[in-house]
Amino acid sequence: MTHRAGFVNIIGNPNVGKSTLMNALVGEKLSIITSKAQTTRKRVMGIVNGPDFQIVYTDTPGIVNPANKLHEQMLGFIGTALQDADLFLLVTEKGAPVKNEAVMERVRRSDTPVLVIINKIDLSNQATVEERIAHWQREIPRATVIPCSATERFNIDLIFDHILRLLPEHPAYFPKDELTDRSMRFFVSEIVREKILLYYQKEIPYSCEVAVEAYEEKDGIDNISCLIYVERESQKAILIGHQGKAIKKLGTEARKDIEEFTGKKCFLSLHIKVLKDWRNSDRALKSFGYAIED
Repeated sequence: MTHRAGFVNIIGNPNVGKSTLMNALVGEKLSIITSKAQTTRKRVMGIVNGPDFQIVYTDTPGIVNPANKLHEQMLGFIGTALQDADLFLLVTEKGAPVKNEAVMERVRRSDTPVLVIINKIDLSNQATVEERIAHWQREIPRATVIPCSATERFNIDLIFDHILRLLPEHPAYFPKDELTDRSMRFFVSEIVREKILLYYQKEIPYSCEVAVEAYEEKDGIDNISCLIYVERESQKAILIGHQGKAIKKLGTEARKDIEEFTGKKCFLSLHIKVLKDWRNSDRALKSFGYAIED
């Protein structure tokens, strides 16, 4: 029996639905999803297995023009994704051009197959969708263009069929029972960060990073301690809220999702630490796992 396997890397602007699409294709919530831009900061891998195939999906940060060293590292993850893909999914919506022309030019010049996914068509009309299909067929003539609604699961099966057809013949890269290459600590930190994105406004979510300091598994309940880093004392005060109500709500909502994800009860403690200008600190970014290997 012929076996197909390969790396399918998902790229595109912030907030076009890359994470929603990957979660739909994988069938699990591996990437956090909010309406805010730049929700995804690191590459997140999801693995789908069948008897004769293995698809290794990678969700990447949104393509931006860097404003700080964190953005530069996020763009570095995209650069790595462009190098190691067997297939690109370039996710777009409506009329928004790709924000970084250098990334777009690399996609144009690459020999790697590409599917252009026009997402959120449930929020558009037929004339606009047809215009965007024609635009992308001119922009990347070798690409297959597929309209899609990841939230409504429209054309998800069609995208899957195209992916399977384009994958190279290759043995599986990972054991067939693996779902992701990320640890449970990573997903806990992402769940906490997702709740910060949901419940806080303005610059607060973008100034926060979450690290799991302790993860102790016990029979019946896990003890988890997270440290939330912010850049200023004023941000720490906002996170805590009046009489600690805001941080209490954050912890309660994060705990619920962690328990759903792990299938176990947990005790979650959250602490806040000020680390000034961490988004421009090479040392801090490396400690948070943003360093790009050469």
